[in-house]
This record gives sequence, C-alpha cells and structure tokens, in this order.
Amino acid sequence: MARILIVDDEDNIRLLIKEELLDGGYEIIDANSAKKALQILSADRNFDLVCTDIEMPDINGLELAGDIRKKYPEMKIIFLTAYSHYKSEMASWAADAYVVKSMDLTELKDTIQNLLKL
Repeated sequence: MARILIVDDEDNIRLLIKEELLDGGYEIIDANSAKKALQILSADRNFDLVCTDIEMPDINGLELAGDIRKKYPEMKIIFLTAYSHYKSEMASWAADAYVVKSMDLTELKDTIQNLLKL
C-alpha cells in the first residue's frame, strides 16, 4: 500500500483529498503546514509521495519541496495549488508533477497512479 503525505493549510481541502485517496486504497497522513510535514518526515521516512499546496503561511510548498529533495531525493512530489500561473515555472522546481486544485480529483488520482506506477 502506497503511503502519501498531504500538506495543505486548508482543512477542507486536506479532508477531501484524504477521503478520496483512502477510498483508493492509499495510506494517508496529513499535515496543515510545511513545518509539520517536515516533522512527520523526520520521524517517519517511509512515504512514497508528498502532495503539497504551494501557497502556505511561513514555509511555502516550494521551500518544502526543496527541503524534501535535499533529504529524500527519491521521494515523489506533487504540487497541488489553486494558482495555475505556477505551471509554466514548474520545470525549475523540485516537483515531479503539478495539479490545479479542483473538486474533481480525477487528475490528482491519475497523476499519483502514474508517479507510483500503480
């Protein structure tokens, strides 16, 4: 079973994604900040993928992805954001994929499956 860390400062978004992915057979842990996500990863490195929002207070998702890449270079990272203007800049970031937030999580689920080769 693939383990996924969901990082988003919006409770309703985290809950929606968590419920949807749990139904898909994934093990999901969630964090409401990048700082919390780094604490979780320091205690338990056995995650297959991190799905993170970009715009968050304190440490944003870009900084989080950079920290993850330095410490866990093989971990897959998906940026999940409401801001589509970031997509054109994604190639220079540390993420493996970029998904625009939507109530329809089909694109996110497909992206996760492709990255994890499920």
